[in-house]
Amino acid sequence: MTTPFLFGHEDRLGSLDQNVSLEAKVHTIHTALLERFGFIQHIAAAVYDPATDTLKTFLQIGGGKTPFQHFTAKLSEAPSLTEIIKVGRPRVVNDLVIFSEGPHEHSKRIAAKGYRASYTMPMYQNGHLFGFLFFNSYESDCFVEEVLGQIDPFGHLIALTIINDLTTLHTLLASVKTARDLTHARDGETGSHLDRMSRFARVIAQSVAEHFELTDEYIEKIFIFSPLHDIGKIAIPDRVLLKPGKLNPEEWALMQTHPIRGREIIDQMLTHFELGTMQGCDILRNIALFHHESVDGTGYPDGRTGEDIPIEARIVAVADIFDALTSRRPYKPAWSNDDAFDLLRKLAGKKLDAYCVDALIESRDEIEEIQQQFQENVVG
Repeated sequence: MTTPFLFGHEDRLGSLDQNVSLEAKVHTIHTALLERFGFIQHIAAAVYDPATDTLKTFLQIGGGKTPFQHFTAKLSEAPSLTEIIKVGRPRVVNDLVIFSEGPHEHSKRIAAKGYRASYTMPMYQNGHLFGFLFFNSYESDCFVEEVLGQIDPFGHLIALTIINDLTTLHTLLASVKTARDLTHARDGETGSHLDRMSRFARVIAQSVAEHFELTDEYIEKIFIFSPLHDIGKIAIPDRVLLKPGKLNPEEWALMQTHPIRGREIIDQMLTHFELGTMQGCDILRNIALFHHESVDGTGYPDGRTGEDIPIEARIVAVADIFDALTSRRPYKPAWSNDDAFDLLRKLAGKKLDAYCVDALIESRDEIEEIQQQFQENVVG
């Protein structure tokens, strides 16, 4: 007798339900898409930061060496993309030769890679622009109407997968930040400081990405997680945290426990949110635990040296120290950028990673733009 239960069919998208990386999930979707449309050799996603009007490459699948790795641009300076938002519809370009002589960097990169056609979909979350999704092909005139209708569901699936991944992280971070603000808005660390230092960290990460082989997704998570570097200070009592003078040995020893306490708090939050095995959480853990380590081994809590300190922690350390130096505090005036750079150079290779220090200093224009945009308010 024939069994009524058949298990021969394989769900091609089944891995989307598994605990795998975002890149692996999008790769699975791309593989399924290629079975129908083999001409879609490359998929890329860029996320949007409305605070700085910046588009940042986030994820790229297929197509060999990608044309937009570690690429950022102002949305307002990309007329072809702003037109998509204005019109309210995705855009088809079936002959990219029209962009080959364009003045913008992204146009030049497309031409250099040899793509001939593209389909660009905007990604929205709750009606707000989240970013863009790009389908690229080496063939021209391939994105015809009957094909687009079948590509669209895949595009929305990719967009939802990306949005879900990042929204989960942002929800977790919002909860931790709320706890921090309610219990710990007492150490002089302002919101503007966190805005600046997280963006400094992203600038550094992008600059050293090739040397340390960092993906755009990795860079974005450093940016997202860096504001929680000092979350462990929640556990430090006011008598130590707010002491106006120099800490005595006992108080200093207590202060040095905040990276460990930060790691513990983060692990508790990840457990409560059932996110302990989520891809990328080790970046958050490493930033909290190791951002006070020094490359010469004199830091804390473990006295790690050199590359034994995770790169995300080395990046955040430079970003945090630079902003602390150039910010006004009750106990000191703000240093000039030149004076801060001079000190960072002296600390490079001793306390701080030399590549990260050079990356910050060599990105002066971007750093000063961030400083200008995220200035302290009069009570900050």
